Amino acid sequence: MHPDTHTGNLIGLVRDEAGNDAETMYRIGELSREFNVTLRTLRFYEDRKLLSPKRVGSTRLYSAADRERLKLILLAKRSGFSLSEIEEILEVNDQDHLTRDATEKLISKFKRQVGVLSDQKKEIDEALDEISETISYLESQL
Repeated sequence: MHPDTHTGNLIGLVRDEAGNDAETMYRIGELSREFNVTLRTLRFYEDRKLLSPKRVGSTRLYSAADRERLKLILLAKRSGFSLSEIEEILEVNDQDHLTRDATEKLISKFKRQVGVLSDQKKEIDEALDEISETISYLESQL
């Protein structure tokens, strides 16, 4: 392996805890329930080419790889990444070998998002403190 490349991808970070094998297929409703997302959301991800289920007639069948990809999409979404940023992350993730440059860009993107989330957390903590003080004041007026 070239020293500037890395085999594997980010999906390895969101492992299949259920131990499902590569041949397991999931219907859209199963993934919807498992991940608590709407059918519309899954169809939207398909329309945006983020997911590519197989079609058997009108039935969408998602592979174990699609399931892991959905986990990565939802992790990125929960982390506050925009749809275009998620598309970029998946594009890099789909490479057979991550170059050093691509890896550094991902690290930078994730570190930047950690900063954004930390700032948001600080603002939320401050708002919670202010609300608690207001509640205490109001309760003292009873």
